Amino acid sequence: MVTEDKQKTKKIRVLLVDDQTMIRQGLGYVIQMQPDMEVVGEAADGLEAIAAAAKCRPDVIMMDVQMPKCTGIEATREILKQFPHIKVLILTTFDIQNYVVDGIRAGAVGYMLKDADSQEMLELIRNAYDGAVLYHTGTAAKALAELLKNQRADEPAPGGQRHVLLEELTERELDVLQQLAFGFRNDQIAQNLFISEGTVKTHVHRILQKMGVEDRTQAVALALRHKLVK
Repeated sequence: MVTEDKQKTKKIRVLLVDDQTMIRQGLGYVIQMQPDMEVVGEAADGLEAIAAAAKCRPDVIMMDVQMPKCTGIEATREILKQFPHIKVLILTTFDIQNYVVDGIRAGAVGYMLKDADSQEMLELIRNAYDGAVLYHTGTAAKALAELLKNQRADEPAPGGQRHVLLEELTERELDVLQQLAFGFRNDQIAQNLFISEGTVKTHVHRILQKMGVEDRTQAVALALRHKLVK
């Protein structure tokens, strides 16, 4: 019973990264008002973000793109090398397709504009923490669709290497993996593929095992890097 109470009171630890103080203060105010979240640190550039991630060990990072010394994309890539369990959300003023593609390749699990509604931002944080992959702009959706469209499982990954586990994934598992890459929840995948939600959960579990990753976010990031999705 004590364990359950602790789990219920655990808050989502959020790190805010933006070179504008007012943006960090505004985001922090909204997040701190939530009973299930807390701001554990702030950073004004990419280098500070890398150091803060190591010190604060956040669950979720709200990461700006354009910053001095080190960009948000570069910081994301470095942070996830060290702490692959952290969920990074790209938060930017610019709805630019290249930012989305670069963010996905760096391992970010979501992309959102700074002028989005605060409730949408909070939902994004919660869903990212739960393991969803989320891209909430028209440009992001288009960029993701193009990225997946241009990636073929029969092409070599960057550097000429294919993922060693590719042949172990069944055709249905590859279908589910592609659905995960589009950010669909289990119930949506079940509907799209005309299978039960329980079957989807089984496929996801097997995909994670075969790919050697801990969650669906890591599976999608690995799939995108190694072209395991169509």
